[in-house]
Amino acid sequence: MIETKIWRGNEYHLRGEQQLLHYLEDYGLDMGYMLSFNFNRNKQIGVHEIRIDGRKLIEAVV
Repeated sequence: MIETKIWRGNEYHLRGEQQLLHYLEDYGLDMGYMLSFNFNRNKQIGVHEIRIDGRKLIEAVV
């Protein structure tokens, strides 16, 4: 399962993570991917692994 978002602030980003977690729960999956497009000048790009509620999210910020 993959979720794509345009960066619109931290609150919006956290809601995207929660949405992806709900998708994973609905489909009985333990791992999902989130791709965030960030157009800010001072962004932290890269790939991060996050564990939330026993599920693994791989997040890429470009």
